[in-house]
Amino acid sequence: MIKVEVVFALPDTATSLSVDVAEGSTAEQVVLQSGIADKCPEIELSNLSLGIWNRTVKNHQVVREGDRIEIYRPLIADPKAARRQRAEKAKEEGRANKITGGRA
Repeated sequence: MIKVEVVFALPDTATSLSVDVAEGSTAEQVVLQSGIADKCPEIELSNLSLGIWNRTVKNHQVVREGDRIEIYRPLIADPKAARRQRAEKAKEEGRANKITGGRA
């Protein structure tokens, strides 16, 4: 048995559980065994996006002793689209050059 941590964070709260699992368990198996989905109904088990120590991993990644498995929330906006909208707004407001997009 090895000890790992499962973490899920929202903007205002974070849930962290310490779990003992069998050696050779995958990240997805650990999340399911931890029962964190019962405490955090926001977690979509059908569409898990996981990471270990701030690095995204595939769900079948085997975990090691002391790993922190992080459950990531889906993005609410496309980062490229948001950047494009900010740039267009800056051009309209005169804060950016209308041709080059650089500072006015």
